[in-house]
Amino acid sequence: MLLLNKSMKKTLFAFIIVLLVACKPADKKVVEFKSQKPMNTNDTLAVATLGAGCFWCVEAVFQNLKGVKKVVSGYMGGNSANPTYKEVCTGLSGHAEVCQITYNPQEISFEEILEVFWKTHDPTTLNRQGNDAGTQYRSAIFYHTEEQKVKAEFYKKEVDKSGSYSNPLVTEITKASTFYPAEDYHQNYFNQNGSEPYCRYVIQPKVEKFKKVFQQKLAK
Repeated sequence: MLLLNKSMKKTLFAFIIVLLVACKPADKKVVEFKSQKPMNTNDTLAVATLGAGCFWCVEAVFQNLKGVKKVVSGYMGGNSANPTYKEVCTGLSGHAEVCQITYNPQEISFEEILEVFWKTHDPTTLNRQGNDAGTQYRSAIFYHTEEQKVKAEFYKKEVDKSGSYSNPLVTEITKASTFYPAEDYHQNYFNQNGSEPYCRYVIQPKVEKFKKVFQQKLAK
């Protein structure tokens, strides 16, 4: 029922057009995301928290990325504790729909995660991805370390200067706060609901384009 309510608010045709634009490789200067391997040689895992519109889409993309060990959909950046999906959907709680991504820095760098992030959504539309509108759908990077903050700010400027987008990036870069996992039915959503219209017409095209652009970075 929740799916039907959400789908009724979307025009699939408009969604598909926006996603085609968001996932298209830039025709202009390409920003080189230089991977810097950490000095340690152990398998200590790191965490990145990103908002790029509907968390179902973000989850489906990053689950296919080599080096990513876990992706959890949830909420961050709001003013209340333990928000529900219904509350976040009002746009009044201040939370963004995000995915918390646990990854192995020995297999994939934070720079590479940022590259996938910026190339799989439109970071120039304020509080909107396609027909999803509201502060909960804002483009956001919630950094967990000072190093993540510096890299996010640096590459945001580089992408802006490159001219890859006609409009300036509006991606929010904010210190991570409490992460609230979303309700169970939101987790692993695309894999468990692939036949649903939203998955077939919105998420699947996005994932297919991601796989074409990032063939070398896909999990085996």
